[in-house]
Amino acid sequence: MSLKNKVVMITGASKGLGRALTLAFAKEGAKLAICARGLEKLNAVKEEALALGAEVLAFSVDTSSTKDVDRFVSITETTFGKVDVLINNASIFGPGPLYLADYPERDFEEVVRVNILNPFFMTKRVLPVMFAQGGGSIINVTSEAGRTGFAEWGAYGISKFGVEGMTQTWADELKDTGIRINAVDPGEMDTEMHRIAVPDCDYDLANPNDVVGVFLYLSSDKSIGLNGQRFEAQAFKGGEGLL
Repeated sequence: MSLKNKVVMITGASKGLGRALTLAFAKEGAKLAICARGLEKLNAVKEEALALGAEVLAFSVDTSSTKDVDRFVSITETTFGKVDVLINNASIFGPGPLYLADYPERDFEEVVRVNILNPFFMTKRVLPVMFAQGGGSIINVTSEAGRTGFAEWGAYGISKFGVEGMTQTWADELKDTGIRINAVDPGEMDTEMHRIAVPDCDYDLANPNDVVGVFLYLSSDKSIGLNGQRFEAQAFKGGEGLL
């Protein structure tokens, strides 16, 4: 499952799952372009990846801004000459837990805007690069809250329903192009976002480092032909069980 010299773009890479993915791909020899809104934590992740021997670009990017997205993708393509993999990981939870009846309207609009526009803008901008090179893999990070509505998960869950629908639509439109797009549900993890969503959590959570295996697989040539699928990452902990 060689990922050496594959160019991998990861959004929301400054913490949690994004950080874990960055370091996992660095260990596999990939070339990385990572982004987040804030640079301080992102640069710390960049230094960790550099220490593992990876080539890394790191940028402060608002992925719901077409201007920022265009700059991020353009510099990545110019520097590395291609984009093999895009992982749309960036998202926000918003306030919560809150019932929809009590949800601030501006916050609802912001969460839906960011979480749906992020993967749409990034995918739309990366596609011409992947068309030109004849293929690529796009992975959207989703959630169980994108399949089942949970009380008090508010706009986040609703936005993930949108991400799942977008994944299926892109997959149908991209079939037979050599570009594949799939969704991964990492499950409940010990992250800052989960602490906001479930502040009184009293059960064990996965470590983000334990769910990266399926992302590595979907980024490798072993997954060519898989398109429009949804994977639960914790079913493939460490990569076990992958076809």
